[in-house]
Amino acid sequence: MSHFAKIENDIVVQVIVVDNKDTADASGVEKEYIGAAFCERLLGGTWKQTSYNGNFRKNYAGLGYTFDAARDAFIPPKPSDDATLDEATCQWIVPESLGADSV
Repeated sequence: MSHFAKIENDIVVQVIVVDNKDTADASGVEKEYIGAAFCERLLGGTWKQTSYNGNFRKNYAGLGYTFDAARDAFIPPKPSDDATLDEATCQWIVPESLGADSV
């Protein structure tokens, strides 16, 4: 089974599971473009493959995630204004808050 994310304005709006037979070429080799075309015919829109184990596109796509074409990565929503993006993982790093005693 493969997972595909529907992208609208660079935001993930849907994630579906696609059977391997709908992503494979005549030799049985999985190809993203075949799966994406299947999703487009079925549901319309633009689709990108995503991976639970992070083998590609850094993170598994979730609703509200951003698809960054330049990084070819799914990036989760920014959790706070002071969070910074780790370029290697495309995960947000949130600085530890200073407690009242440490000010």
